[in-house]
Amino acid sequence: MLDAFFSGFLQVFTLSTFSLLLLGILIGFVVGILPGIGGAATLALMLPFVFDMTPRDAFAFLLGTLAVTSTTGDITSILFGVPGESISAALILDGHPMAKQGEAGRALGAALMSSLVGAIIGAFVLAAVIPVVAPLVLTFKSPEFFALSLLGITFVASLSGDSMLKGIIAAGVGLVLAMIGLDPQSGIPRYTFGMAQLWDGIGLVPVTVGLFAIPEIVDLWVRGTSIADKRVGKLGGVWQGVKDTFAHWGITLRCSLIGTFIGIIPGLGAAVSQWMAYAHAVQSSSDKHRFGAGDVRGVLGPGAANNSGLGGSLVPTIAFGIPGNVVMALLLGAFLIKGIVPGPSMLSKHLDLTFAFVWFIVVSNLITVAVCFVFLEQLAKITHIRGSLLVPGLILLIFLGAYAEAKSTFDMGLVLIFGFIGLLMEYTAWPRPPLLLGLVLGALIERNFFISYEIHALGFLLRPVVVVILLTGCLALVYGRLKSLWSHD
Repeated sequence: MLDAFFSGFLQVFTLSTFSLLLLGILIGFVVGILPGIGGAATLALMLPFVFDMTPRDAFAFLLGTLAVTSTTGDITSILFGVPGESISAALILDGHPMAKQGEAGRALGAALMSSLVGAIIGAFVLAAVIPVVAPLVLTFKSPEFFALSLLGITFVASLSGDSMLKGIIAAGVGLVLAMIGLDPQSGIPRYTFGMAQLWDGIGLVPVTVGLFAIPEIVDLWVRGTSIADKRVGKLGGVWQGVKDTFAHWGITLRCSLIGTFIGIIPGLGAAVSQWMAYAHAVQSSSDKHRFGAGDVRGVLGPGAANNSGLGGSLVPTIAFGIPGNVVMALLLGAFLIKGIVPGPSMLSKHLDLTFAFVWFIVVSNLITVAVCFVFLEQLAKITHIRGSLLVPGLILLIFLGAYAEAKSTFDMGLVLIFGFIGLLMEYTAWPRPPLLLGLVLGALIERNFFISYEIHALGFLLRPVVVVILLTGCLALVYGRLKSLWSHD
């Protein structure tokens, strides 16, 4: 095992492998900054290029691309309130307010360093648990996935600000929106109003960009000033953000592990883990009122969880050939293209390649974060440019991102609709994150409930793991409520 571990490290630095890793990092860097394009679409475009590569070179190229998209997606989320990736949306809640307060450098430093820590933890968890992960993954079936999805809904309390009732209603709206499209059981269109464009449901990218980016751009346009309302000296600097990562090391570590665990469980992914990590950061803090107004802990939690998820999601893909999300399904296609069968052979015949995956993730993030730190001061200065100069370019990026995911002008219209909804929610003090959480989890809850009910009837609720997960959710709600009452006293 140790020989394969160090052999995998040395393989990263052969000329062809390292060159393709750098090329993948460059592509991922650009994709992460451009809103809406996403790692899945990019990976699909890159697959045809790996046919003539060796397996090691092919996965260096693909993982180099994937490993950095969420890291660079954080940059636009913080600077402009426009999520470069849908999995970077949670960064907006505290990262963008920090940028408005002149602390863009601090927020970026915290996001990048927590992303690096998360990526390293996720990668080494991948190295550590692959040989022993079989019992865990095989334990989880549809009932457990249903319970985990319900557990995610319990985090609505932490994402609702001062009004839990508003948060519950917003999450309910998100669950209803998740029902739009073809019924997964009967194939009959639901709530599509005769529009074929809605048969596939409402995409996450137009909803995310509309809810979070449009209100910020309208606010910037109305104010007529720069993004940052004031300039901050060294306190708003990049290195302060780096220090924050280690000053709040508990949040960074726990949220990295949350991202890794959610990544291991097929069907959930980073779109869920970022909100769970953010909710955990809120729940574990005694001064919750600072979140949403520019608290660096609200940057550290989702920043760490986003990047640790890649290492976690590789576990079931490599060990069992079970892709946990669309990105991993595409990566599984790369395995088949190169004639490699995931499973026991990855722990014996291809063990050095398996450990090379770990090093691809670590080295990619080290290089990306190093490059970002070199240019962060310049990037942070963008927040002091007059808003009238930034708004046209930001609008172009928003609609480009909305169109890029499905090549659909209909999605561009959805951005406007959800942008209007986001404005209403912003100005009437309704929380937006619960709506997005409901949309993300709605399809998972419905699908896994029907599968579980068809197989076990209501008896699936008595499965031991399901009971433990549901009790954990109940305890989290009760504890969060009690803690809130104590803090008010």
